[in-house]
Amino acid sequence: MSGDPKRGQARLVLCVRNEGYPAGLELRKVYRVLADEQASKLCQLRVIDESGEDYLYPEEYFVFTKKGQPA
Repeated sequence: MSGDPKRGQARLVLCVRNEGYPAGLELRKVYRVLADEQASKLCQLRVIDESGEDYLYPEEYFVFTKKGQPA
């Protein structure tokens, strides 16, 4: 995904889609992303969702935010 922050910085994403995951993801909400190289190879992101746990979601459901800018 373009706009992915440099490694070592906090990785935050804005949810732009939640089809199939209405309980786990809220539209227009910012979520933390955990590094997961295997998931990345499958076009997935490991996101800490509404349950407080990390799960894999399609990367097209999110856009990366830039640190210091509103989402």
